[in-house]
Amino acid sequence: MLYWAKQPILTPGAGPVDFTIQPGSSVRSVTEQLAAQRIPVQPVALEWLARLSGKSSRIKAGSYELKPGTTPLRLIDQLARGEFAQESLSIIEGWTFRQMRQAIALHPALKHDTVALSDTELLAKISTDFILPEGLFFPDTYLFAKGVSDLQVYRQAHIAMLKRLAAAWDKRDPSLPYKKPYEALTMASIIEKETGQKSERSMIAGVFVNRLKTGMLLQTDPTVIYGMGEKFQGNIRKSDLLADNPFNTYTRAGLPPSPIALPGNAAITAALNPARTEALYFVARGDGSSVFSSNLTDHIRAVNKYQR
Repeated sequence: MLYWAKQPILTPGAGPVDFTIQPGSSVRSVTEQLAAQRIPVQPVALEWLARLSGKSSRIKAGSYELKPGTTPLRLIDQLARGEFAQESLSIIEGWTFRQMRQAIALHPALKHDTVALSDTELLAKISTDFILPEGLFFPDTYLFAKGVSDLQVYRQAHIAMLKRLAAAWDKRDPSLPYKKPYEALTMASIIEKETGQKSERSMIAGVFVNRLKTGMLLQTDPTVIYGMGEKFQGNIRKSDLLADNPFNTYTRAGLPPSPIALPGNAAITAALNPARTEALYFVARGDGSSVFSSNLTDHIRAVNKYQR
């Protein structure tokens, strides 16, 4: 048996094999489940190996992957440790919560417990500290065991965002016009959507902070687009800029009532440590970079040069 226990289970050249162990299974049931899922092991021999190793009572239910080269001894250890098959999902910086929900709902390895929930109902299962879910989830690649509830991914991303925001808030510039971290998160989401080049995030943050301090309107298109929702078809018209809603920063002063996207770490850092600048305006050159101006005359000149 010792020789058998140290030999690879899969034949040379075979690919990995997925299998699942059901909750509440005895060691005998585990070996039978493996055989039923075409894992080429002898159930009786594997059961005795598990008992002799002292791990027969520690086998954990879940989804696993049997990799080439795995021996019966290694398989027992894998089952006892609960080394589940790892799946991944990437949440992208600048996505809206709606886009995040779509990506999670479409992931085939997740158990979809939240599909029928409204945004409000979903958020209530994760946190009672916020009213709107937008911006509350950190964009990153998350690993999880195959078959887990999609709520686990939401909770992972939410906890990650709170930790990142708290760490940045503790290191913030004390002169900033934010009363609470949530306002900084909202600003970070605007910076995320406004920035063509990562190197300019700090400058763009400086412009928006200067506007807040002086009472100027933020006048940022991404907030208008967000407020338009499904009405946005790729272009903003003058009538859209004049149509008042809580997210229209051309008609309402200050920050919008919530973030408008999922900001990444660089945008959060920029929002809480903006560049020290006198600039109040910026305009895109068309190559991803921007021209910054401290007065309206220079700004109009830049607009005429690069936009008209």
